[in-house]
Amino acid sequence: MGNPYDYDTCIRLMEKKGKELFGAHFQIAETDKPLIKRLLVYFLKDSDNARKQNIFLTKGILLAGPVGCGKTAIMTLLRLFQIPEERFILKTCRDISFEFYQDGFSVIQKYGRGNFGKDMLRSCCFDDLGTENNLKYYGNECNVMAEILLTRYDYYVSHRLITHLTTNLNSSEIETQYGLRVRSRMREMFNLISFPQESKDKRS
Repeated sequence: MGNPYDYDTCIRLMEKKGKELFGAHFQIAETDKPLIKRLLVYFLKDSDNARKQNIFLTKGILLAGPVGCGKTAIMTLLRLFQIPEERFILKTCRDISFEFYQDGFSVIQKYGRGNFGKDMLRSCCFDDLGTENNLKYYGNECNVMAEILLTRYDYYVSHRLITHLTTNLNSSEIETQYGLRVRSRMREMFNLISFPQESKDKRS
């Protein structure tokens, strides 16, 4: 790729850490390496290659792909290449919806702002967008992730707050589940990086 970063070494580090976190069976498929190198361009802030590949370092990552292709594991491992104060928080959308059921609308502010009781706004990766359910809190139904994404869009515009997502949904499914307004703002907030639809389920 013609830059000072050794992407192959980074991938080997990811694979080594993956074996520690996920078990000795973990390995990065050869077919996934080009996609992972694109993600590394972003997380290593390789501005030259980002420009060449039309990756915007001021946006977040929307990592899409079929079930079981390794999205969550890859995003977990990419945190290795962030300094601690910039390291994103990884949270599943299902867990957030259950938090809403227990704690109510304060959860939207908590994840929408991303300050978690601290002054500094934190970047977040919301894992498995589309697997959560709309839940009711004292009779009020809420599309929790839609509200969180709309709130984070406002902070993206005002404070450049970064959000990352993983999802199995395509763009039309996102629009159906979260509405045109959310889909429109997501175009502005994210770099879309997708696994091929024929990617194998690595859990099988």
